[in-house]
Amino acid sequence: MIVSISSALLFAVITVVLVRAQRVSVGSAVLVWLSGFTAAGTGLAKPVNGALASLANYVSTIH
Repeated sequence: MIVSISSALLFAVITVVLVRAQRVSVGSAVLVWLSGFTAAGTGLAKPVNGALASLANYVSTIH
C-alpha cells in the first residue's frame, strides 16, 4: 500500500520541528512558509502572493 502525503503538510511538519528545536527563528519559518505557498501554487498562493506584493509595495514607499 502506498501512503501519500502532501508536500505542504510534510514541509509544515519539518518547519515546526526546526522551530521547536530552535534551529530557525519563528520569523524565518514564516518567511519559508510563505515562500512555500508561492512556489507550490496551492489554493492559498494567490492571497499570499497578493499580501507579499502589497507588503513589497508598502516597503518601497517608505522614505
